Amino acid sequence: MKIDLDVSKPVNFSSGDHQHLVHKAAIKGNPGRLDQPFTTSTEDRPQEAIKYSYPRNKHGENTYAIKISEDVTPPPNESITPSSPFENMSVRKGFMVKVFVVLSVQLFITAAIISVFVFCQAVRKWILAMPWFLFALLPAVLIVIIILACCRDLRRQVPANYILLAFFTILEGLLLGTMSIVYKADEILWAMGATTVVTLVLILFALQTKWDFTLLSGVLFVFTIVLLIYGIIAVVIRSYWLHLLYSALGTLLFSGYLVMDVQMMVGGHYHYEIDPEEYIFAALNIYVDIISLFIFILDLLGR
Repeated sequence: MKIDLDVSKPVNFSSGDHQHLVHKAAIKGNPGRLDQPFTTSTEDRPQEAIKYSYPRNKHGENTYAIKISEDVTPPPNESITPSSPFENMSVRKGFMVKVFVVLSVQLFITAAIISVFVFCQAVRKWILAMPWFLFALLPAVLIVIIILACCRDLRRQVPANYILLAFFTILEGLLLGTMSIVYKADEILWAMGATTVVTLVLILFALQTKWDFTLLSGVLFVFTIVLLIYGIIAVVIRSYWLHLLYSALGTLLFSGYLVMDVQMMVGGHYHYEIDPEEYIFAALNIYVDIISLFIFILDLLGR
């Protein structure tokens, strides 16, 4: 309920003088019954009538415009929880569409670059003659992904975020293409098909399951450290079964990361969620998960 009134003098609300404004509102709404007092009620029970003798201003000098509104104030012991941006369904759907569009473009560019390295013999011969190309790509990819992961303001700034993401995607495609020359074409195609199927299944699982995988971020990080140490040991110890187990564990690890990152992108009832403005960061996370899955699945099929 809101009432607009003209007041001829300032009112001290802390002293209770504003109660006569309610009286004026009643008179204004029912001018034919000015002689009757205005009765306030609480929970539909009539209380004692309140009369105020403030004179009515006929000339309008020193008039103040005020509003009386019913505002619900929470009790002191209850805290106000800020609403999440994901509570708006249109914001959430728009964010997810934007992430999947960016991710699809990244995967298409990566697949096109890998195809050039696989089916173009001239490019394969050049890579075999220039082994330094692979070692030059590794630090470049690492630097760009660190910038995208750590510089939050930069990855939210358009078009710098798109330029950096496109640069990272091209470098990652060149890196994967360089690594793929040691495999046969049919092995790479099988790995692409298997990665596509696994990715779709895991995304559907992440959207349907009631389990909150965002709570497992610490466990997955510890598993990553252990797998990294295991990989160093596998490089030193040349064993077929050791490398096979390493690839299987890597596939399992990044499957968990993919489910967690999809749930963080979806948001809502999950413990952790990504801000709707972080669509570049969300696409980057899922892209890295899919590429890592492809590398480990390719290694499994190659062995």
